[in-house]
Amino acid sequence: MPHVVIVGGGLTGLSVAFRLKQADPELAVTVLEHKSRPGGNIGTEDHDGFRVETGPNGFLDRTPAVPSLCSDLGLADQLITGSEAARKNRYLFLGGKLRKLPGGPLGLLTTPLLSLRGKWQLLTEPFRRAPDHLPPDESVAGFVTRRAGREAANVFADALVTGIHGGDPAQLSVAAAFPRLPVMEREAGSIIRGFMRAAKKRRQEAEARGEPRPGPQRMWSFRAGLRVLIDGLTNQLGPAVRTGVRVQSLWPAVGVAGWGVRGDGRDAWSADAVVLACPAYEQAEILADLDAPLADDVAGIPYNRIAVVALGYRKTDCPTAPDGFGYIAPQNTRRDVLGVQWCSSIYPGRAPDGFVLWRALCGGVHRAEVVDWDDDTLGRAVHAEMKVAMGVTGEPVFRRVVRWPAAIPQYVIGHLDRVARIDAAAAKHHGLFLTGNAYRGVAMGDCAEQGEAVAGRVLSFLATTADEGERE
Repeated sequence: MPHVVIVGGGLTGLSVAFRLKQADPELAVTVLEHKSRPGGNIGTEDHDGFRVETGPNGFLDRTPAVPSLCSDLGLADQLITGSEAARKNRYLFLGGKLRKLPGGPLGLLTTPLLSLRGKWQLLTEPFRRAPDHLPPDESVAGFVTRRAGREAANVFADALVTGIHGGDPAQLSVAAAFPRLPVMEREAGSIIRGFMRAAKKRRQEAEARGEPRPGPQRMWSFRAGLRVLIDGLTNQLGPAVRTGVRVQSLWPAVGVAGWGVRGDGRDAWSADAVVLACPAYEQAEILADLDAPLADDVAGIPYNRIAVVALGYRKTDCPTAPDGFGYIAPQNTRRDVLGVQWCSSIYPGRAPDGFVLWRALCGGVHRAEVVDWDDDTLGRAVHAEMKVAMGVTGEPVFRRVVRWPAAIPQYVIGHLDRVARIDAAAAKHHGLFLTGNAYRGVAMGDCAEQGEAVAGRVLSFLATTADEGERE
């Protein structure tokens, strides 16, 4: 049977492996992960009754990719959804206080986040025509400013980019980071009309399937945390997953189709197809001897730096804490904390009775130096923010700091052109596939979608290769 080697045991790599084995149980698959555990940035830790997510805090059901994966793994009965308060109550920290984000048109009319002029520019977005000539790649800030005004860009676009990418809306490409927005402008002539059309389409599709009317998007996790998904994938794959193995290089096999993959020391594997699903900077190192221009393009994808600071407090010390998802401090405010997720408000069981668990994210593109602060300095800085933003009166009873020196890939201006060059260069190396959150989406749903798509491409390649071999 053919052998597929997958480098990188994060969600994308594990999804590729699972979908391959699901399609063909006899296929030989090996997943090589250099860390001591699989999962990439996804991880869950339990400390004295506090359940801390070290990376993502959950996933949205915007696409069926992760729910479908959970169902196929037999994990659907362990899923939990975020609270209704977490869906409805989200905040910005501006002007020294928490300000609730508007939840609809009426909220936009009454929000103190925008002036009267800012509200008018946002609400008249459906009547604003796109110019005949647009830049080849527009920034998120430029796009939102053009469509909805500068105030909406400074407040809402900054908050959106900060919350998802920890990046700068003036640097990120809207077509790469939020591809639905320019499509809505082209097809509906307006972002607001585009969202209305998309909602109508979802309702019609649900009715055609005989399903109830779809509600708003929800955040999901597992009762025991996101590690359940990684453990489920790893258990299904069994000995196919090897940890503590750092791949150094790969090369085309001499005289026959296929690849050689070299790890630390004398470890080496032969493969009919190789999937690189590790971070872009690791892919670049592996590709350096094989194709230097390709490696340089992959290495050009930047990452930000994030520190996760989880703090536990007594509820009695948080008398004014609202119930909801959390808040964002837009990056243009340059505060020590990018945002805070109220974990024990979002999901049950994240803190012991009588306590709360909050998770602060620090660093990002403009405050990268914060990640280098020692644990005590970081903890004090976050606690100081909690006293100002949340009215905390007592000291934290629990603290956990996790640093990600390369956390989230940044889809800067030119990203789509870069990905097109990478795709074209990689296609010249038959049986080599590049994937991961560095290319086409950073969310868990994007990773699961990419894993399924790449598995399909690998299977098609192997089938074509087998047919060619039979003809010979």
